[in-house]
Amino acid sequence: MKPGEIQSANAQVSIIIPTYNESQNILKILKSIQDYLPKNTKTQTIVVDDNSPDGTGRLVEEYMENVRKITNNTIQVIHRKTKDGLSSAILKGIQFATGNTIVVMDSDLSHPASLLPKMIDALKHPKCDIVVASRYVRGGGIVGWTRKRKLLSKIATMIAKRGLGVSVKDPMSGFFAFKKPVIQGLSFDAIGYKMLLEILVKAKNAHVTEIPYTFTNREFGKSKLDAKTIFDYVKAVWRLYRYGNQAAKEEKRKSVSFLSKAGRFYSIGAVGLGINYLVSSLFTGVVSNLWYLHATIIGIAVSMSSNFILNKIWTFEDRNFEAKYAVPQYAKFMAFSSLGALAQLGMVFVLVDYYKMDYPISLVLAVATSALSNFILNKKLTFKQKVWS
Repeated sequence: MKPGEIQSANAQVSIIIPTYNESQNILKILKSIQDYLPKNTKTQTIVVDDNSPDGTGRLVEEYMENVRKITNNTIQVIHRKTKDGLSSAILKGIQFATGNTIVVMDSDLSHPASLLPKMIDALKHPKCDIVVASRYVRGGGIVGWTRKRKLLSKIATMIAKRGLGVSVKDPMSGFFAFKKPVIQGLSFDAIGYKMLLEILVKAKNAHVTEIPYTFTNREFGKSKLDAKTIFDYVKAVWRLYRYGNQAAKEEKRKSVSFLSKAGRFYSIGAVGLGINYLVSSLFTGVVSNLWYLHATIIGIAVSMSSNFILNKIWTFEDRNFEAKYAVPQYAKFMAFSSLGALAQLGMVFVLVDYYKMDYPISLVLAVATSALSNFILNKKLTFKQKVWS
């Protein structure tokens, strides 16, 4: 980036595209943006490249020499020396953005530039501060993901919604736009890949609009999802939880406290479902070839144990792990969880066989009832807390 180059554009909209090894995609997305941007809108596209070994940043330099002076879309590139993560790249782009409207999107063509006019137009409404391109509202979808990837996304989304109190249906989206004043005065941790989630948690009074879109998995290049990404997400959620917990200490309404703990309890239940699936899968083909029922039993035991530890630390904020204290709690937790499972089976049987209710509806009612009773019993009897507090 040449000194003063970013400041040369007096844009209405700034589009930030973080990149790392996206040489096969970057020119296509830049051309697509140019094709779909509103002709009467002055825009600034900022590519933030983390020193890509495949020369992504250099390609952008060459491309922008041909288009910078003949269009309303000024293209610039910021070269960072190291790979410092997606969120920090977005923040770097925001530092140099001149537009009042900020758009963040990926460079791998999974985010369609055809949605940009609709997102920019939505932000013109006075009661709209953030626009989220959503996979999980009516009309949205995902193409090209494996079942495992979809499951991980659903679990991560549920943790964000229940554990952090976020009401947006797709808080994990990487395709979003916002009015720049929304983030003024906020301090960001910039951990991992989910910048939108941090904005949603910290910009409490922002009005959010979700627009459906279909996420299409990349055709070229390598996905950035790996174990480090998952670890960074867990770390980011923990920090955001602590941020929210500080505000929660000032919240006096009992209903808010109750619902907050219930949300955390259900979020951990979703994590337990993922652990159950992974452990059961390991014992049916990777670690050993156990009979599937035996593998399922091991998966249930491991997930229930992990649920106990996570609920003890996070939901009920109890960090006393002395044996004389924790072992009785563990026994009660396992007992209530087992009773909840049996109650769920019994309720489904009664609703389907005696009341002739459809199985899906019966299952939802049974799961909701058993989960609520499980939470209340553990809150009152296992962790010795008042129910409505």
